[in-house]
Amino acid sequence: MNSPQGSTRPAVLPNLLGLGPRAERRRRALPAGILRLPTIGVDIGGTKVVAGVVDGEGKVLEKLRTDTPHKSNSAKVVEDVIVELVLELADRHDVHAVGIGAAGWVDADRSTVLFAPHLNWRGEPLKQALSERLRFPVIVENDANAAAWAEWRFGAGRGEDHMVMLTLGTGIGGAVVRDGYVDRGKYGLAGEFGHMQVLPGGHRCPCGNRGCWEQYSSGNALVRDARELVAEESPVVQPLLARAGGTVEGITGPLVTEAARDGDPTATELLYEVGTWLGVGIANLAAALDPGRFVIGGGVSEAGDLLLGPARDTFRRTLTGRGFRPEATIVHAALGNEAGLVGAADLARQVARRFRTIKRRRVERSAS
Repeated sequence: MNSPQGSTRPAVLPNLLGLGPRAERRRRALPAGILRLPTIGVDIGGTKVVAGVVDGEGKVLEKLRTDTPHKSNSAKVVEDVIVELVLELADRHDVHAVGIGAAGWVDADRSTVLFAPHLNWRGEPLKQALSERLRFPVIVENDANAAAWAEWRFGAGRGEDHMVMLTLGTGIGGAVVRDGYVDRGKYGLAGEFGHMQVLPGGHRCPCGNRGCWEQYSSGNALVRDARELVAEESPVVQPLLARAGGTVEGITGPLVTEAARDGDPTATELLYEVGTWLGVGIANLAAALDPGRFVIGGGVSEAGDLLLGPARDTFRRTLTGRGFRPEATIVHAALGNEAGLVGAADLARQVARRFRTIKRRRVERSAS
């Protein structure tokens, strides 16, 4: 059966938990070595580039990290960093493919970064550029898609055939894994859930619109609201300000989370508000997509039930048809900040499998 246009359906669906005996028979028919091929995943963010060798069970065998070159530099500067990390890892491991997880829009062919807000990539043919410099097959994937695939394969999404992942960081990233493939939409741009409009005329978003969901349920929203209290000289924020060294710049998302864990009432309230908006958005997504499970990752999710508690409560209160329909579960991601590189590496493993098959057939033809 042909996959939907623009979807990332792997040629072989590995470890399809809960998807029926046919998929499991296909998995078992594979040579065992193919499922264990070590590959490299690279996670490119606005501040760091992390590369790691990942085995067929999702275990990171070795990892390297460096700072992301400044976004004003040319695209080639970032490519140089990627190549340097990959070749250093390849010197010590027998790797077979490279998967790149990029924070930006990636086209449906998984080859071109159409737009990366934190990097100087605009229509950048990243797959071609890296393939010409490396001796491995290369895929390029949106970082949220890569993280979702990792959670579905090895983490909190295992066993669920229709999963939505949300990554809460500076903004909100998202991805859908359905029936064993990443549903990327026709043009490869699905999952930009953070830019759903939840409050017309609300806060201005860098995307150009107002009232986007990520303006109310993200790390930026958490920090903005805390700093606004400081600007208004509210007495309730003084303990938080003291924790930040007396400077508004010292108030960060992790600091607010730490304060909430220590029982600071203002920090707890700020996280409650972010969690409430998270529940509103999840209810909207449930009405549109009807998944079985929502997996919540990203740095803000480290607040745990301080965030997910109000999200679950709001979700139940605002879900369309509540009381008359099954409800999706909302769970915390399991793989932490390694999810992006693990997912990129695992998706690249499918390319490695096809590459080895083509290479073997060429050898067989030349020998006959």
